[in-house]
Amino acid sequence: MSAALETTTLRQPAGAIAMSLRVYNTLSKAKEPFETVEPGKVGMYLCGPTVYKASHIGHMVGPVIFDTVKRYLTHCGYQVSWVVNITDVDDKLIAESKKRSLTMAQVADEMTADYLKNLKSFGVDQIDSMPKATEYMDEIIALIGSLIEKDFAYAVDGDVFFDVAKDSEYGKLSNRTAEGAQGEGGGAAAKKRSPSDFALWKAAKPEEPAWDSPWGKGRPGWHIECSAMSRKVLGESFDIHGGGLDLVFPHHENEIAQSECAHGKPMARYWMHNGLMRAAAAGKVGGRTDREAEANGGEATVDTKISRSKGAGGLAELVATHTGERLRFFLLRTHYRSTIVFGEEGIAEAGAALETFYRFFERYERITGEKYHDLPAALQRTEGDFTPGDDPLLQQVAARRERYLAHMDDDFNSAAAVSELFEMLREINKFVDAEQLEEAAKRDDAKLAALRQAALVLRELTTIFGLFQEMPKKTGGGDDALVGKLIELLIQVRNDSRANKNFAAADMVRDGLKAAGVTLEDRKDGTGWRIE
Repeated sequence: MSAALETTTLRQPAGAIAMSLRVYNTLSKAKEPFETVEPGKVGMYLCGPTVYKASHIGHMVGPVIFDTVKRYLTHCGYQVSWVVNITDVDDKLIAESKKRSLTMAQVADEMTADYLKNLKSFGVDQIDSMPKATEYMDEIIALIGSLIEKDFAYAVDGDVFFDVAKDSEYGKLSNRTAEGAQGEGGGAAAKKRSPSDFALWKAAKPEEPAWDSPWGKGRPGWHIECSAMSRKVLGESFDIHGGGLDLVFPHHENEIAQSECAHGKPMARYWMHNGLMRAAAAGKVGGRTDREAEANGGEATVDTKISRSKGAGGLAELVATHTGERLRFFLLRTHYRSTIVFGEEGIAEAGAALETFYRFFERYERITGEKYHDLPAALQRTEGDFTPGDDPLLQQVAARRERYLAHMDDDFNSAAAVSELFEMLREINKFVDAEQLEEAAKRDDAKLAALRQAALVLRELTTIFGLFQEMPKKTGGGDDALVGKLIELLIQVRNDSRANKNFAAADMVRDGLKAAGVTLEDRKDGTGWRIE
């Protein structure tokens, strides 16, 4: 870059906010202390989808991760503004609109609605702003004009290109040199000063959507859209820019070049990139994505990442089969910078793990008469602090809470934090068993108070993950009341068979229900059931 970047003062907020939080920065290839541009506030931008086809499971990885990041930062006391953009003008959108004989806007609106529906299914509800590129055309044109004025861009026959050679810091995110970078080819290649230059504005083609500009009718390039939208909503410098590992180059590298050359200051303090998703039984390690990952200091992924080009899809069906909560938990069991291996086995394991929590929720209600989902969740770190005293259970719970928070302070390590949740749940269940709290006669106020405090901590920490926000459905569909009555009838038949020592018939009922997905639980107070 021709001019040195302006120094931006970065400060941590005072008060209750965690001072030990460290975040891996793709830019520095290291974990750094989390220090914000403005004390107590966080601006966070995540690159959203190009809405030309229905969402697939890969589109949910980033939103689930950064929804959890926002929840945790809020828990630490920060005021977070999270932006996820919608790319609603693009070559793929234009091609899809022609294929379907619809306008580009109609395709974009339809697919945006699909994306929003899926976000809701996955419990992603922390987004503050979702700007669409077509709504920020004035800001895009103004930013391009600024780059031309500062001699970082040039116009040729209605096209505008960024002059990569003018940016001495180009490649600092991806470790690529300007000579090693390759811009768009096609008919525009002959207009460029260098093959590495990339388009900021594309001259209009016949029968394609176009906007007026100082360079003639046309539409923006992909990269400039995010630079313009993030500047408008979050400012010239903000705290976190996120996206998938596959966006490091060229998208994020080009965003940095555009924004920092225009503003003379850092675009984002931290560049966070989540690992990609691959199918469990396909592909080989060592594709282009792997080489980029290793060059960026991250883990190798696999060249069979889940994408539309690989035939991924059917997200609505996937949610209907497994529930959004199970899929969200499946994603959070892996550290966000690691590859997520997508397959039925992994989802089934996540579902079985969640069932452990669901069984405890039912157990807690039987003992206390209070629903777990009605417990208040501490939304601030200090609000969740408590003194365990000399109670052995609460001492264990407090220690697990501190370890959970330490893992999340260490680059949002949800995978390790999940392990602490399971250990905490195991210790709570062990306490219930040891104190025989399933039997009303064994309960007293002190034991119930300890159990409730432990449940409150569990509620606090699972809420950070966006889990258990609603009561799970007990049945899998159809007429729930009728299904419940039929299962209760079969349980009575089984109980009568056991009473008459007809154990073969009793086992047949149990095994038949198990094959149908219904698990029976024999307890001292009777037989419970659940649909797996």
